[in-house]
Amino acid sequence: MTRLEGKVAVITGATGGIGSAAARLFASEGASVALVDLDESALRDVVRSIGEDKASYTAADVTDPEQTEAYIDAAADRWGGIDILLANAGIEGTLSPITDYPVDEFDRVMAVNVRGVWLGIKYAVPAMREGGGGSIVITSSTAGIGGSPEMSAYNTSKHAVIGLMRCAALECAPLGIRVNTVNPAPIETRMMRSIEEMRVAAMDDTRVTVGVTKQSIAEGIPLQRYGDPEEVARMMLFLSSDDSSFCTGGVYMVDGGRSAGNPYRN
Repeated sequence: MTRLEGKVAVITGATGGIGSAAARLFASEGASVALVDLDESALRDVVRSIGEDKASYTAADVTDPEQTEAYIDAAADRWGGIDILLANAGIEGTLSPITDYPVDEFDRVMAVNVRGVWLGIKYAVPAMREGGGGSIVITSSTAGIGGSPEMSAYNTSKHAVIGLMRCAALECAPLGIRVNTVNPAPIETRMMRSIEEMRVAAMDDTRVTVGVTKQSIAEGIPLQRYGDPEEVARMMLFLSSDDSSFCTGGVYMVDGGRSAGNPYRN
């Protein structure tokens, strides 16, 4: 018996490394998946890789209330309800000290990473309540439990969604809806390539220094490597399934032991 048989999952940030891995895993476990992202072409590719009998998509800006309500409605109309919301869309922003950080960039990161999650919950909960409950899984980060120099916007946003999760868990428990965060360490994704490149942008040989940066970050993880998107997706699967039926309000690390040690950088 597959763990999500007959379930409907809405996944935002569905074309990224973690989002697309979760989409494929959830579909393989029996779910119908409704994928959300900005890039329609990339969404079509992910749907094609899964199959239109198991996947649909809506190109939408998660920071926009009307577009958020529309992607929730589209998923419910296409698949007959919603059981799971994987609020995964996120951006890294730029790297800069607080004193130099662009205000508009701070606002953009908070809009996608926090407002986007809040809106997803706001519009998904009524649909999930109609179906008798479900599970909301929010992608936070190890950056959500510690500080990182020059990443004030990203870290602030990832702390914020943990607070949001705890509020939502308390509000949604009487409705039979569980709410948790998944907190990955550095994962083999486009976002980490971007962070590595920003850290060495001022250096001469980017190809060499990116490798050095990745190695130095990995050395701060007890398991001595980045995680794979599929490893994060498996935690998301657990929290979305009935295997976690008594789990709500929790912060679930997928970090190779990184949070067991001292404060760190992303």
